[in-house]
Amino acid sequence: MSSSSYQVSIPMTKRNTNGFPESTSNDLKTSAGGAVLSFHNICYRVKVKSGFLLCRKTVEKEILTNINGIMKPGLNAILGPTGGGKSSVLAARKDPHGLSGDVLINGAPRPANFKCNSGYVVQDDVVMGTLTVRENLQFSAALRLPTTMTNQEKNERINMVIQELGLDKVADSKVGTQFIRGVSGGERKRTSIAMELITDPSILFLDEPTTGLDSSTANAVLLLLKRMSKQGRTIIFSIHQPRYSIFKLFDSLTLLASGKLMFHGPAQEALGYFASVGYHCEPYNNPADFFLDIINGDSSAVVMNREDKDDEAKGTAEPSEKDAPLIEKFAEFYTNSSFFKDTKVELDQFSGGQKKKKSLAYKEVTYTTSFCHQLRWISRRSFKNLLGNPQASIAQIIVTIILGLVIGAIFYDLKDDPSGIQNRAGVLFFLTTNQCFTSVSAVELLVVEKKLFIHEYISGYYRVSSYFFGKLLSDLLPMRMLPSIIFTCITYFLLGLKPVVESFFIMMFTLMMVAYSSSSMALAIAAGQSVVSIATLLMTISFVFMMGCWISKPSCLGSRGYSISAFLDTAFRLCDTMNFWDSTSARGSTSQESQQTVPVASQYVLAKNIWKTRASVSPLGACGRIT
Repeated sequence: MSSSSYQVSIPMTKRNTNGFPESTSNDLKTSAGGAVLSFHNICYRVKVKSGFLLCRKTVEKEILTNINGIMKPGLNAILGPTGGGKSSVLAARKDPHGLSGDVLINGAPRPANFKCNSGYVVQDDVVMGTLTVRENLQFSAALRLPTTMTNQEKNERINMVIQELGLDKVADSKVGTQFIRGVSGGERKRTSIAMELITDPSILFLDEPTTGLDSSTANAVLLLLKRMSKQGRTIIFSIHQPRYSIFKLFDSLTLLASGKLMFHGPAQEALGYFASVGYHCEPYNNPADFFLDIINGDSSAVVMNREDKDDEAKGTAEPSEKDAPLIEKFAEFYTNSSFFKDTKVELDQFSGGQKKKKSLAYKEVTYTTSFCHQLRWISRRSFKNLLGNPQASIAQIIVTIILGLVIGAIFYDLKDDPSGIQNRAGVLFFLTTNQCFTSVSAVELLVVEKKLFIHEYISGYYRVSSYFFGKLLSDLLPMRMLPSIIFTCITYFLLGLKPVVESFFIMMFTLMMVAYSSSSMALAIAAGQSVVSIATLLMTISFVFMMGCWISKPSCLGSRGYSISAFLDTAFRLCDTMNFWDSTSARGSTSQESQQTVPVASQYVLAKNIWKTRASVSPLGACGRIT
């Protein structure tokens, strides 16, 4: 892979189009359009729940402790062992809850649109796999660039980003899913980066950009980021165990372990710093591996000051016993070092008295586009996603056709005798229940795309309401309305119901409303779940309680009771002047014949009471045929 194909020359504007304030210190020397991010006494705490039900306890856990540092234009790496707090440093960009301290941009509090105008590339590449690379970038440009820009200007920005990131050959190829073959892992990662470069951000955050990539592809991605940083961008990323060819690209290095700062300063001076405290890197050893070894207390690291017995005992102790004292030791070393003192002096220059100001405005997420504009583009992408992955909709229609034929075959041409009355009531209840449970597939809409939604919402793509209504529209039309129409056309005529246009459309409309309400409930339940199986279980339980066949007032609990009442009122629109018995009974039938009709009449009255139909509904008589 030629490195020349990743030359990045996206122009940086002199004005602050990214919404960041101009530098407030004369000592700051940044590239044109660059931004300097400084963090002062950052602490990050989360609440961890343990136990079950009444024994459930909530414990506050400290993730970061008094983190101070400066991220200038360039490649700023955050390195550390697993669980050391690397990704948590980026939490200020993602989620401010539990965060204390100050984060300043060019010495000023973060603006309200900080999340919208800074780029953030998550560890798992959350892009729409059924769309092409260009279509994903068009979606980002449509929702994140101002509406004052023309479509031509937006397309020029998209083409420029595609060209500069080396995505020309795959621009019109689908990104790919687990069922659709798409672009390679490196191209997928560059697509995620391109989604954020659409807004030309001065600060770009990346959470472990090399995860899941081979060494060659990871090196190519970091070369790309390095060239981007030379254009004046402040690139901040967490990384785990990079190889040496990647490590030597770093401009700044931050070492974290157990939420404490082990080192923060120029990357090329890190080896000298650890040598000054008695830890020397072995020849031909990767510096990144060396740092992780000594932080974890690995015996392979050369330790010059472990001569006494206590140190020897510490070296043979279990990792759980020796890691904590060692981390405290390195944190103390750094606090007393010249690197920390120089950083504190520079932080004071950056703050310029701004630290005392509350910077809470950043919690407000501003949007570049209107609600209607967001709704249009979300619906458009959802329909494209449906067309690109039609298996679900096709399966829904096939299942609907099969169920319609099965129901029609079982209840074919219902009669008007007493047994037909019972069958009509039963099949109407079954039609309603079937519509409810086939709508459970709507759960997948929010659960599968939850990571994508969270990332795009935090980045200021759209409002929650826009996303919900957009997904609702894309689900109701192809997945609920069309199957309801097909289901009604098959079952209505096979069952032999009233051959009246009005009754046919009433039944179709009722089935649609049942599907719509069930789908809406599925979306509401799925919004709070991240596992499809749990959401499906909750939906099933909810539908069972709302069936209405064994609850005294079912119509008060859900749409099933209303729909069954509507079906019965339509199917049994009867004449009150006729009694239940047929003409043979009126002419004086035998006692045995009369006795056969009585239990059926009682059954219908029972069904009428169960489903709470109106009191005016009478048993089926001669003029009560479904006419």
